Amino acid sequence: MANLETALKECLGVIDGASAAALVDYTSGMALGTLGGTKDFNLEVAAAGNTDVVRAKLRTMELLGLQDEIEDILITLNSQYHLIRLLKGRGGNGLFLYLVLDASRANLAMARHQLRRIEGELEV
Repeated sequence: MANLETALKECLGVIDGASAAALVDYTSGMALGTLGGTKDFNLEVAAAGNTDVVRAKLRTMELLGLQDEIEDILITLNSQYHLIRLLKGRGGNGLFLYLVLDASRANLAMARHQLRRIEGELEV
């Protein structure tokens, strides 16, 4: 089992193209832990803003009567990928891992695979 700090370091160290990672509580919008970002990219603001994305998707699924779970949400920009992975299981309810990737260096399939593995090892 990995703690939060170890999990975030692993996100940046193992996932090719990863430049920032956070664990976020989408019920409050608070980032519980962050690593990475730059002066031009405020990770706290991005993490809080993406809580609206998660809430909107959950609300839409509820309105549609979908009895399914979100595995992850991908937002593609010209130069970045933003990957949001909702945590499942032990204490993960209401939390998501947020990963920012450089689109020119990232392999999305591998990033999703690695993030799923890191989530499975994370102890919240």
